[in-house]
Formats: sequence, C-alpha cells, structure tokens
Amino acid sequence: MTMNDSWGYHRSDDAWKTPKQVIRNLITCAHDSGNYLINIGPKPDGSIPEESINILTTVGRWMEKNGKALYGSDVCQPNRCRFGSFSRQGNRLFLHIQSWPGTTAAIAGIMAKVQSVKLLATGQNVEFKQDPYRLVISGLPEKPPDFPISTLAIDCDAVPTQDNIFVRNRERGRA
Repeated sequence: MTMNDSWGYHRSDDAWKTPKQVIRNLITCAHDSGNYLINIGPKPDGSIPEESINILTTVGRWMEKNGKALYGSDVCQPNRCRFGSFSRQGNRLFLHIQSWPGTTAAIAGIMAKVQSVKLLATGQNVEFKQDPYRLVISGLPEKPPDFPISTLAIDCDAVPTQDNIFVRNRERGRA
C-alpha cells in the first residue's frame, strides 16, 4: 500500500492517506492474520516526505496505546458493525470504533457471553448488557477518548463469534 497514490516520489501527488485510513488498513490485516506492507516513496535527495512522517507519527502514537489489539492477533470471525471493525486474541474481542457512537453502542449477534468491556488505552471499565440478540455498551465518553480510532477490549467466556445471518436479517428489518 502506498502513502499516497504513487509507488515512488511525485511532487504533484498530494493524495495522502490519513492516519485513520492507515490504521483501518492495519486493523483489516490483523482481522484475518495478514501483514501490512506500506510504501514510503523517498524524495530525490533520499529524505522522507514530511507528510509521511506526520502520518506515521500519528499511527505510531496510536499503536503505543492500542497495538496490543493487533500484535499476535488471531483470525477473527465477528466482522459486521456499522461504526467499527474487529480484531481478536483468544477470547478477547477488540472493537475498533471508527465512527464514535456517543455514550451508547450496540453490536448484534455476538454469540459468546461477554464478561467485561474496557477502554483499551486506559483500562477503564465500561458498562454493558447482553441479551440473545445484541450487546449494548453504555457509559461511554461523549467524545472518543483516542485519536483517530478508539478501541474497546471485550472479554468473553469463549472465542467470540457473530451470527451473521441474524445480523443481516436485523439490518433488513426481518429479525
């Protein structure tokens, strides 16, 4: 993946990816146990473009707090959520919230029993209720606590899976 639209340096290529896009790509790779290769096209003098430095600095700061959700991750079956994406390690599911939902969020079809929910970067416990159809997470901060993506650690009693047929039917109003 390139940092902008070119594999090499092009002075006029200013279509830089945002740190959020780069982190989303990292999460997508971790979801399926993949690797992420990112290209940084140096300038003709061998220096790294300032835009690349700024993007990777932001990504690095995010990884300092949230990287444990990606390093050593397992293949993750839960994959449907309107406001975020998932990674997993054993019985711990990580919800990477890309569009902050406010103080309450719901995830449909999680089949394992949830034991706890925490903000990953701070370890702060978050309230939740689970019924057969959804996990409702409440008491979240009004604004996202991390930039550009906030992560929740959801501990379960078994490897978390998601009933995708139920989720699709629910989205279509047939559940």
